[in-house]
Amino acid sequence: MLLVPTAEPIPLVADANGVIRISKTRLTLDTVITAFLEGGTAEEIRGQYPSVELSDIYFAIGYYLRHQSEVDRNHPGYKPPDSSVQK
Repeated sequence: MLLVPTAEPIPLVADANGVIRISKTRLTLDTVITAFLEGGTAEEIRGQYPSVELSDIYFAIGYYLRHQSEVDRNHPGYKPPDSSVQK
């Protein structure tokens, strides 16, 4: 049987206040990103939020990695790189 890739709906939605959440949950994209940036794996994040599908957590992390600069600008804990530091 030939595997045919299909487009799947994005499991992220913006609520009335503009907060991005994983669809049909109260879990925010910011919460997933914070846990990921603190070294958490998708499985560990799922352990903290068992009502959320693991695939949706992976999607949220993937979304962040593909749109990192845009998400970082809107992420509460984002700090722009210090351009005065020379390498």
